[in-house]
Amino acid sequence: MAVMRIRPGREKSLLRRHPWVFSGAVAKVCGDPQAGETVRIEASDGSFLAWGAYSPHSQIQARVWTWDEGEKVDAGFFRRRLCAALALRQALIPAGETSAERLVHGESDGLPGLVVDRYGDTLVAQFLSSGSEYWRSTLADLLVELSAAERLFERSDVDVRRLEGLPERVCPVRGDEPPDPLEIVENGLRFQVGVRGGHKTGCYLDQRRNRKRVRELAQGREVLDCFCYTGGFSTYALAGGATAVIAVDSSADALAAARANIELNGFPVDKVTFVEADVFKYLRTLRDQGRSFDMIILDPPKFAQTAAQAQRAARGYKDINLLALKLLRPGGMLVTFSCSGGVTADLFQKIVAGAALDSGREALIVEHLQQGPDHPVALNFPEGAYLKGLVVRVSS
Repeated sequence: MAVMRIRPGREKSLLRRHPWVFSGAVAKVCGDPQAGETVRIEASDGSFLAWGAYSPHSQIQARVWTWDEGEKVDAGFFRRRLCAALALRQALIPAGETSAERLVHGESDGLPGLVVDRYGDTLVAQFLSSGSEYWRSTLADLLVELSAAERLFERSDVDVRRLEGLPERVCPVRGDEPPDPLEIVENGLRFQVGVRGGHKTGCYLDQRRNRKRVRELAQGREVLDCFCYTGGFSTYALAGGATAVIAVDSSADALAAARANIELNGFPVDKVTFVEADVFKYLRTLRDQGRSFDMIILDPPKFAQTAAQAQRAARGYKDINLLALKLLRPGGMLVTFSCSGGVTADLFQKIVAGAALDSGREALIVEHLQQGPDHPVALNFPEGAYLKGLVVRVSS
């Protein structure tokens, strides 16, 4: 068994059960482990710390599977972890709420580098680390067996794979090709999802309950939906009684999908204006035109992957929130999000507060929003809390 020895004083995060071992904390690796192979992680005095997956090409040189010295990392280990993950979703997601959910959320489910989403009878997986790649075949068999899915499709086409020294891959793993698009039902609304080419695994499942909240707030409001992607928030706003929606995205394909989803649910498309534009530039255009809205939704892509990029990202977040606040009518609602892992919830709130101050508007935070319960956050892995949202009301 290969051994990873930690430098003196660098074992503190492991003792707090943080699952990542950075290369700078590693004194030496004894033996010749393959990428993804399980290694024994020891303190400088040789005492046991954890069993982890070795990743020689990444700055995160090991990801912990277990802190139990007596627990063997084998097919039985992964069966237990997957059973626990599936049972958690069954306990937390009410029957009938959705036909699509996250089944495995990486480190928070004790399965670092593995993400699995369910879309009806189709599973879509991302094997994001050397460890999950090493156990890919075992994990695929167990996922299909335990979930009773008809197929498992892989969407390992993300940048983090390259950091692990792994090629990107998009292909069926078990079963046939999934329908393109396939259809899901979420809170009584229907959506088409392209799992082969859509963002993430095809859909932003982490926003499901936040979309429902927008539906509850949208009655009688004129809504501006920025970075609308395939129209999730726009569709929910119409379901909640919005009088009109402007859906803005830089992608013509995304806007076509948004139109299709709105039509799929039988809502009048003439209530929606689809705008293909850069959101930053379009918000300035609306400002210059003197436009105003009762609700504005800001759900931008990730601006900061790491904390080192947070300050640059903060400028972008402040810019769009400042513009949005200026466009709100008295009593209007701003529903604003950050999915950047490098931007903490506290920093995001400070950014929005600064935008409100600079806009000259009096505003209140009336609600904090976050990812749904199928995207849990382990207390020893706060990085799992990546989605932050605020509902801000401009004073009347």
